[in-house]
Amino acid sequence: MPNAARISVVIPVKDDDTELARCLRALARQTVPADEVIVVDNGSTDASADVARAFGARLVRCEAPGIPAASAAGYDAAEGDLILRLDADCVPDESWTAAMAVAFAARRDVAAFTGAARFIDGPALLRTPLATLYLGTYAAVMIPTLGHLPLFGSNMGLRRAAWLGIRSSVHLDAELHDDMDLAFHLGERGRIRHLSGARMGISMRPFAPGQAFGRRAARGLRTVLVHFPHDFPPVRWTRRLLRGVRRRVAGRRYDTRPSPGLDTRSHR
Repeated sequence: MPNAARISVVIPVKDDDTELARCLRALARQTVPADEVIVVDNGSTDASADVARAFGARLVRCEAPGIPAASAAGYDAAEGDLILRLDADCVPDESWTAAMAVAFAARRDVAAFTGAARFIDGPALLRTPLATLYLGTYAAVMIPTLGHLPLFGSNMGLRRAAWLGIRSSVHLDAELHDDMDLAFHLGERGRIRHLSGARMGISMRPFAPGQAFGRRAARGLRTVLVHFPHDFPPVRWTRRLLRGVRRRVAGRRYDTRPSPGLDTRSHR
C-alpha cells in the first residue's frame, strides 16, 4: 500500500513470558503486519527477553521501574508514524492493526484511538459482566474528569507526532496509571476517539486473588490528583472548550508540531 503509515507496536513486559509468547503469536497473524514490534523488558527475571527475540521483536531494556517508564521507553524507541500499545497478556484479533491503520488514515484530525476489550479467561459466565463493569466504571469516572474519552492501555494507538509533542510532560511515577496520565496530556493537544473495530482480548487478571485491585484504584486516584489544580475538571473543561472553538474556526487538522520550548530529552 503506497504511502501507508508505518506501524510500531509497543509491549511493556515484566515476568510474563508465557503470556508474551501468546501475544506475539497473535501479532504475527495480523492481516496488516506491524513494521516493528517493540518489547520493553522492565527488569524481567523469567524468559521474557528470550521470547521477544525468538519472535523477532525488537527488545528494549528499561531499568526504571513501572509501566509508565517502560511504556515511555517504547514510545521513544518507536520509528513508526503510528504507535500501537497493548499489554503482554493481551490477544489482539487478526484485524487489530488494520483497523487502527484505516481509522488513522480516515481521521487526520485524531491524535489517538482507544478500543474496548473482552475477557478471554476466567469463569465464562463472568467474562461479559465483569468486562462491562471494569471498562464501564473506568469510562464513567474518567470522562467527566478529563472532559473527553480516556485511553485504555491494553488497546490504544497514537500518532508518533502526538507523543513527541507531549513526551516531556508525562509522569513516569511507577505508582501512576500510564494510560490515564497520557490521556490528560494528549487530550490537551488533540482528539481521542473510540474505535469499535479494534477488537482485543485481555486477561481477567485484575480480578484474580492477590492482584490488589485496591492498589489499582489507589493508583487511579493518585493519577488524577497529580494533575490538580491545573486539571481540576471545570477548569479543564473550559480550557478544552475554548481550544475546540479556536480549532473549528481555524479548520485545522491535528497539530503535529511539538509544543513551544519542548524538551524531547526528559520527562517529569
